[in-house]
Parts: sequence; C-alpha cells; structure tokens
Amino acid sequence: MVFRRDQDRWDSARGCAPGVWLLLVISWTITVRAAEGPAGVPTSVSRAVDFASEVRPLLAKHCFACHGEDLQEGGLRLDRKDAALKGGKQGPAIVPGKSGESRLVQFVAGANAKQIVMPPEGQRLSPEEIGVLRAWIDRGAAWPDEAPARNAKAADHWAFKRPLRPAVPAVKHTAWVSNAVDAFVLARLEAQNIGPAPEADRATLLRRLSLDLTGLPPSPEDVARFVADPAADAYERWVDRLLDSPHFGERWARHWLDLARYADSSGYEFDIPRSVWRYRDWVIGAMNRDLPFDRFVIEQIAGDLLPAASVEQTVATGFHCNAMLDPNLRWEAVLDQLNTTGTVLLGLTVGCAQCHSHKFDPLTQREYYQLYAFFDSAGISDFELATPAEKAARDVAQARVDALKKQRTEYEASLKETLVAWESGLSAEERAKLPAPAQAALSTVTTDRSPDQVSRLVTARAAGDVRHQTMCREIDERSQEVPRLPATLAMRAEPRETRLFVRGNPERPGGLVRPGVPAFLHPLAAAGRPTRLDLARWLVAPENPLVARVAVNHLWQRYFGLGLVEPVNDFGVQTPAPLHQELLDWLATEFMARGWSSKAVHRLIVCSATYRQSSHARSDLQTIDPNNRLLARQRRLRVEAEIIRDLSLSAGGLLATRLGGPSVYPYQPEGILDDRATKAAWTVSPGDDRFRRGLYTWTWRLTPHPMLSLFDAPDASMACARRDRSNTPVQALTLLNDPTFVACARGLARRVIAEAGDDPARLDRAFQICLNRSPAADEAEVLLALLREQLAELKSEGDAASQIAGPDLPGGAEVSQYAAWTVVCRALSSLDEFVTRE
Repeated sequence: MVFRRDQDRWDSARGCAPGVWLLLVISWTITVRAAEGPAGVPTSVSRAVDFASEVRPLLAKHCFACHGEDLQEGGLRLDRKDAALKGGKQGPAIVPGKSGESRLVQFVAGANAKQIVMPPEGQRLSPEEIGVLRAWIDRGAAWPDEAPARNAKAADHWAFKRPLRPAVPAVKHTAWVSNAVDAFVLARLEAQNIGPAPEADRATLLRRLSLDLTGLPPSPEDVARFVADPAADAYERWVDRLLDSPHFGERWARHWLDLARYADSSGYEFDIPRSVWRYRDWVIGAMNRDLPFDRFVIEQIAGDLLPAASVEQTVATGFHCNAMLDPNLRWEAVLDQLNTTGTVLLGLTVGCAQCHSHKFDPLTQREYYQLYAFFDSAGISDFELATPAEKAARDVAQARVDALKKQRTEYEASLKETLVAWESGLSAEERAKLPAPAQAALSTVTTDRSPDQVSRLVTARAAGDVRHQTMCREIDERSQEVPRLPATLAMRAEPRETRLFVRGNPERPGGLVRPGVPAFLHPLAAAGRPTRLDLARWLVAPENPLVARVAVNHLWQRYFGLGLVEPVNDFGVQTPAPLHQELLDWLATEFMARGWSSKAVHRLIVCSATYRQSSHARSDLQTIDPNNRLLARQRRLRVEAEIIRDLSLSAGGLLATRLGGPSVYPYQPEGILDDRATKAAWTVSPGDDRFRRGLYTWTWRLTPHPMLSLFDAPDASMACARRDRSNTPVQALTLLNDPTFVACARGLARRVIAEAGDDPARLDRAFQICLNRSPAADEAEVLLALLREQLAELKSEGDAASQIAGPDLPGGAEVSQYAAWTVVCRALSSLDEFVTRE
C-alpha cells in the first residue's frame, strides 16, 4: 500500500543495495504507521475544518441512512448534536479532543479487524475524510447550535393550523345572499368588481339538484310542479325531499367508494373475487341516515375495536379491506391502507415518506412507519353475518360431516392393519392394475416401507373397498348439505412487531417502531400501546386541523367541479392558501359545530345562491376567470360513467331502482375476460338485475367493465379523489351503438309513443324526459325531419326496421314507426346536454 502511494520512491529503491533497500522499507513503514496513528487509523488533517461545510456533509453522505432522523441502528443518531454526543448502545461515539478513542473514527477506519467497517454498504470514507473527522474531534468536536428544524416553515402553514371560525363578511348586495356561503363568495367578487351570474331557470335548477343529490333526473311532472309552485320555500322543500331520498345514499356512496378504492376483486395478476359488497351497502345506509362524519370515520378505521362492536360497525371496516391484496406481499396492502388514510382524511401525500422523510411536508420516515404500525397490527378476514340460528344449523351439519370423516379414518386404520393379508391375496393381474406408486411400495420389503408408501397402499386398497367408497359418497353428500353462511371481509386486530423499512425496502427491516402520529400535528391521547381506535379518534378530534377541511373540500368539489383547495389530496406546504380560505374554514367549523352532519353541509351548499347560479355567465369571465375560481357562475359538468348509464336506463323506463345487494353483471362485449391470468366468467344477470344502477356493477380490477373505463371510472388501484373528464369520439360511438344504450333508446321510443298522441307531442315528451325542457323550434324541425326520413326509408326495409325496433313491441305495433322513433331517441340520448349537468 505504501509503495503504491509513492511509486517514484519505490522505483528508486529497487536499485539500492539489499541492506540499504531493507532499511528504506523499515524506515518508510515506521513513517507511515506514525502518520496513520493508532491501529492503522489515518492521521488527522493538519488544517482547521468547518463543521457545517465539511463535517456535516460527510456524515450525511455516509452515516445518516442508518444513524439519522429515520433510523438509529444501535441506538446511535448522528444528525443531531445532543444525540450524537450522547452516543448509542455501545457508549459515546465521539470523545471530544480524543479522536483515537472515538468509536466513530475506529469504525469508519476499520481499526478493529473484528468489527464491521462502516458504512457496511456503499462507498466508505477515504483517508482524507477520516482525517477531517479526526481533526474536528481533536479540536473539541465543535458543533454549532442546531439550525432550525427541517421544514420549520410548516409551523406557519395555513393547513396545519386549527381552523378558526371567521366572521361572515359584510357585502353591498345583501339581497343576493341566501346564507353565509354567499357572503364569502360575494365579498371576493365585489373586491374584483364582478357580479354573480343570474339564477338558473327553474327547470335547469331542479335537474341540476336532482342529478347532484340522487344521480337521477327529475320526471317531467316533477319539473312542471316545481316551475308552477309559487311558494317562497319551494326550492328548499325539493332540497329536503331529495336529501331524504334513498337514492341520495347511492349517489354519494359512489363518490366515497372512489376514495375507498372499492372493487369486487383483489387485483394484481390473480385478481381473485371477494365478497365486500356489504361494505358498499353500509356506506349507502350511512349516507342516507346521515351518520355523523366523525362516527363514519371511526367505524371505517376501527369499528371492530369499538366496545361491544355491532355487526354493522365491523362491516364498516371493509373500507381498508378494499386494498389490493397479494397474499405473498401483505406489506403492500398495509402501505395502501396508510396512504389511503392520508389521502382521503388528511389530504396529505404521506406515501412520499415510505423511502425517506417527506421532501416538503414535516413528515419523517420514522413517523410514516409509526402510522404504518397501526395498520400493520391488523388483518383482513371473513366476518360471518349469519344469525345464531343459522350458525347453529351450520354447526350441526358440519358435525355430521366430521363424524363421518372420523369413521372413515378409523376404517382406514383397520385397513392398514390388514395390509399384509390383502397384499398376499392379490393376483398378478390385480397388482398390475394398481397405481404405479402402489406397485413400487409393494416391491419394497414390508419392514423397509416408508410411511408415505404405506399410505399409498392403504389408498390403493380403499379404492377397491365397497364400504370405503360408500362412506366417501355419504361424506360428499353431507358436505353439500352444510350451508354456506353469508360473510364479508372485515378488519381484525393482529398485534405484531413493526419495523421501519430501510429506504422503503421491506427486505431491509430497520429499527422497531411504535404506533404514533406526526409531531407537527396534535398529540395522540392513548393509554398504553395505541391502537387503530386511538388513531381513528385522533383523526376526528376537534384539534385536528385537516380532516374537517378535507371533508368539506371533497363535498365542494362535487358541486363545483373544483375544490376550494386544489389539488384535493394535497394540503401540504407546497399548496398555497386557497383563494377562499375563509369560506373553507367557515364550512369546516360549521361542519363540526353541526355535529359532523354531512347533510347539513350539503343543504348549505345547494341552498346557496352561489350554487344556483346559471352556467351561462357573461362572456368576459372566460378570460378573466377561466377556471371559475371566483365562483361567479356555475360549471357545466359531464356526469360520471355510472350516472350516464343510469340516465339512459331511466329515460328508457328500464332502470331497476331497488337498493343494495350483491354486485350484478350487466351486458358487456364478449372477450373482455379472455386474456386474464386467471379465468373469470361474466354471465349477464337475469331479469332486471342487468338494469340495476351502475353503482352495483361487478368490478374486476384487472378487467373492469369497458363502458365504465371509457367514461373515466377509476380502476380502484388506489384512492381516487377526482375523476378525469375526457371527451373522445369512442364515447360518442358507444352512446349510439352499445347494445345497452340501444335498448334504452328503444325503451324511450316505446314510452313517447305510448305517452303522447302525435309526433310533435312525442318529440316534446322525449325532450322533457331526457333534458327536462321542450325543444327549440330549430331542434324540433331537424328531429322531425329525421323522423320522417327514417320512417319513409324503414317502411320499405322491414328487416332493418325489425332489427332497430327490437323484439319487445306491443301487439299490433307498426314496426317502422317504432324503429324510426328509436333512431330519433338514439340521437337525443347521445347529446352532450343529456350527459351533462348544467
């Protein structure tokens, strides 16, 4: 090593006399040993070193991964002054003034052959770097006072402060204000010298309200009654009626199920089906009965841990059973449970801290795994939902099967005892008919046969034993009689030890972590080891600055297309205070003040003048405020994939509106499931089950229903806080030609022919059903011309007319008329206006 460092001296030494050469070698060796210091440790550099610019970067580069904020191997932490000087489990790592006695130097230099050289992986310290460490320690290990904590600016971040109820602002145009929501919006508009849009007409207003609250259109008769109702509270009464509708729960459950990444299969390559639809029904019921949001959260996170937990409360924990699950990679599901909680309830990108401390938010990697520990101590299992009587009947039937199996086992034991006699009685022909493994066992000396060989002989003998065969048949028959009881997936406590993943790698377990919460938020009150129930209560505690804000922001987004905070899943320090922060904080505090009643917030929003504005505002707002951040108008929003289908089924008179129950299989094209890694069947549900609301469609994660995917339904691989809204030609072709939408057009044609007398009246009826308005003169002219053209053509083409009209026509119906009206109804139900909420 010495001579490689000084090649010139080595080359010159080679020409010396042997004695001189030996003296030179000894001399150089003594010189190097003196320079390296004790036990071969490189000497300290002779210059003064700076901690901030030289020592700390050196420690960060080589040491912090295992001895930093997130991981403290051996109890040693080197990123903080007090912890570094204190040392770890083996004692002080730094002895100021004595670098030779400092374990830190000894370990990085490999001074002890019995010790692992640090760091054990990656690039090790060079002699120069070790010299810098030694010089710093020898000069007293001066360590300036700690710099401000990482992300100190987070302490002042608006979202991490508990919302305080702001005063409702005073405005000039008080006549426009319906409630406090409007005062906040109008104050901002008046500051910009902008006026709000006029209120939408009554037909548009009721259609908007009905689509937003129930996902179903109002009937033409409902619209007519509302338009003609002169009462001052007519609108508010409709709001209450729709909030009380059982379809409210279905509409808003769909929004929540996006966040809950609901699906009927486990995902990944095998995509195994699973029964969790009762959780979906629980969400619908919770929405309909306005379960307070704090209870809504607690029961989903930890309903199974509540004292005397009810069946419903345990079913609620299906929220985290929706995680994609590979049984061999359990930790991935646990990570998803944590990340979903962060996204849905805290509005934070906590998953960024899986491999290292969050780059922006004040969430350390250790705190991430403290949160992970809550869910790591839980498992997913089948939860039986049968009554005590059903369970008792099942147990009796199973006991009969178990008794028969016991008898068979005893009989097989008797067969084993007489194997020698059986074997001796076998003819050569009988031996030849035995399975190969049994023949091999017979060829082995009796005393040398293994237990497996003996078992194979017993099996071979039993296969030809009439009594044994009879017993097997009876067991099979009795097993078929054991009832399969209803069950769903639910969480259960499974206490386990949790370790941090070094750099996010589960194959590199780090130090133990205890369940805990981030230090930048309010403390967790828990006696003993915290549980998921403690976490759930911590989430909805009044001190939590995030959950109420995030929840009302989600609601607001559904009504206006954008949340008051964008993006809705990131309230972290990279997201500036929203334009309408006072409104957000007022809604959050109002939400809590009203006992976490979601319906109270819904009513506040939809009863506001802000919500009731027309979407057709003054043209210059498209330039001044293209994204409608000022809320000077409403936004046109295409409805979600499931609602598009629901609207078509409703217009066609086909929609089955009963609530709840197992997922169903509506029509989908053949071949969708052909290339799956695991086989799956899609048998169209019988009767009107195929026309249930889209909410109930069976969802394979690997191969979702193509119509739903086409119209931007999420894939359920992770929580979806906001759906995309694309606009493609294939969508238009699907609305025109998909067999389900064609069936809906046929149904609509049958309705309008039956419900109105002549063609203009029928067209008006079709418009009222689909768009809740009458056609304009030019619209009527175009569509009636289309009707006449199609009628003339189809009268001469009977086969084409029959194909278009379909088989389910009234007796004596004129096929060409139904076919022509089907064409018109296809056009009408394909309009942008039909699938858009104004």
